[in-house]
Amino acid sequence: MKILHIDSNHELMLQQLNALGFENHTDYTSPKEAILKIIKDYDGIIIRSRFSIDKTFLDAAVNLKFIGRVGAGLENIDGNYAQEKGIALIASPEGNRNAVGEHSLAMLLSLFNKLNKADKEVRQGKWLREDSRGLELDGKTVGLIGYGNMGKAFAKKLRGFDVEVLCYDLKPNVGDQNAKQVSLEELQDKADVLSLHTPETSLTINMINAEFINAFKKPFWLINTARGKSVMTKDLVSALKNGKVLGAGLDVLEYEKSSFENMFTDKNLPDAFQYLIEAENVLLTPHVAGWTIESKEKLAQTIVDKIKAEFCSS
Repeated sequence: MKILHIDSNHELMLQQLNALGFENHTDYTSPKEAILKIIKDYDGIIIRSRFSIDKTFLDAAVNLKFIGRVGAGLENIDGNYAQEKGIALIASPEGNRNAVGEHSLAMLLSLFNKLNKADKEVRQGKWLREDSRGLELDGKTVGLIGYGNMGKAFAKKLRGFDVEVLCYDLKPNVGDQNAKQVSLEELQDKADVLSLHTPETSLTINMINAEFINAFKKPFWLINTARGKSVMTKDLVSALKNGKVLGAGLDVLEYEKSSFENMFTDKNLPDAFQYLIEAENVLLTPHVAGWTIESKEKLAQTIVDKIKAEFCSS
């Protein structure tokens, strides 16, 4: 079987796939139009998020048997059409779930303890101890929307704190010893912190809007390490201004391009984003919650293991 790799990954992927007898080709730079002309020659393709795999691409991939997505989300792939064509979708959320859990916790603790603000002030010669007095996580209620690989990883990290963890998910019976599954209404009634762990779907795009935010009984903190388009930034900014949202840790933004490698399609910063840049109670990172030294290796290994299980006889 011939596999085309269009994004660079940990070196173990090519090494192990070669050892398993696959023929591996790499093309990390050609545009999608060029890849379209050669994809008919391949049985598999491995991608992170360089471009979308749509119906036109899948129609050209007449011999394709699998798509390996080095990451969790599959929104850049027309999954229904791929499955109609008998093409296996192989994602690797197991590979970076721990990294996402740690990043979510890091953002939350940093916000509660004003670490970003305090660090900047000390570097400027300011010693504002009272102004930097923080909050403790113990005694708070943390609500998770989405309780798959990422949500479960974050809930596991929270076990060392005296917190109540609630989760809401469309799938029934996903709660466990680390999080109690509840209705959305109960989560909005009790949560001091909201953390998103959902894929990008028609149900989650613009999910966090003014109506959703105002349905929370208490002011709350928001952590988003999932997908940027889940949060309407202008509504979040309004809630930050009026105190309904106490602070936000955002690893993803609605302004990102679908490749995740760049944020803006133009150089004009939206007013809402300009506010986030200047806000002391907002933490911003460039879509790197799952982006660690360890996760790079684990993501690659997960893909290799799944390809081996699916296509290599024992």
